[in-house]
Amino acid sequence: MTSLPLRQVVATTAVVARAPRRRGRRPLAWVAEHVVLVALAILFISPIVFVFLTSVMTSNQTLSATLWPDPWTWNNYVEAFQRVPLARWFGNSAIYATSATLLMLLSSIPAAYVLARIKFRGANVIFVAIIIAMLLPPQVTAVPVYLMWSKLGLTGTLLPLILPNALGDAFSIFLLRQFFLTIPKEYADAGRIDGNGEWGVLVRVILPMAKPGIAATAIFMFFNSWNDYYGPLLYTSENPQWWPVAYGLATFRGIHGTDWGLTMAITMLVMVPVVLIFFFAQKIFVEGITLTGVKG
Repeated sequence: MTSLPLRQVVATTAVVARAPRRRGRRPLAWVAEHVVLVALAILFISPIVFVFLTSVMTSNQTLSATLWPDPWTWNNYVEAFQRVPLARWFGNSAIYATSATLLMLLSSIPAAYVLARIKFRGANVIFVAIIIAMLLPPQVTAVPVYLMWSKLGLTGTLLPLILPNALGDAFSIFLLRQFFLTIPKEYADAGRIDGNGEWGVLVRVILPMAKPGIAATAIFMFFNSWNDYYGPLLYTSENPQWWPVAYGLATFRGIHGTDWGLTMAITMLVMVPVVLIFFFAQKIFVEGITLTGVKG
């Protein structure tokens, strides 16, 4: 009868004795568990910090071994708007990225839904063709496609880069199809019981549940269009009025390659919209990528 309380006292004393030691080891354990993540974060952030620090340096400092601006100068950002038509470049990129994203969503969502939910003869063949189109380098079809747009008189504008998205995007269709497959079929069946056709099921049932996947696909397309250099090089290089920021920055860097302070200032301004969009949309973006399975 007296041994039980004694055991409890001994156990309690041992726990109390070990408690400070555990608290002392927590910081070291945290460092050990997150050292790789911290190292990767520093690795990815370092180039952005370097670009920013260079953008606030004078031209003499950028050519030296100095890593810290002394003094800090913000004239490069003011001069950026004076030396190049940044407002027009940003406007062209916004038109290109927004229009391409909207057309992609309007065309790719129905196509992905059909491949995911409607069984018909030849569906697997179409899906394989979409995968092949996704893997096919754009340089393979660059010449015939350029000749087609040239005969239509649309070269020198952004239309050859925007209009093809009205026919769907292979990667977007693939990603959306995989996400639609993760939605239980019972929801679609319930929508049909309520009297909805396939279009009604898509609009009223599937789309509200697929917002993360749709948002992730839209962000992919927007970023890809915003950062596109190859397409504008083919179709807008002859007309500076339609240059987007990616091609405009590359052209400026080729002409003023020695003025690194100004070049880095323009680079920072180009990165700001992308960083802000991802910062505000990162939660739904990560959720869409996480929930997108590989169910076939």
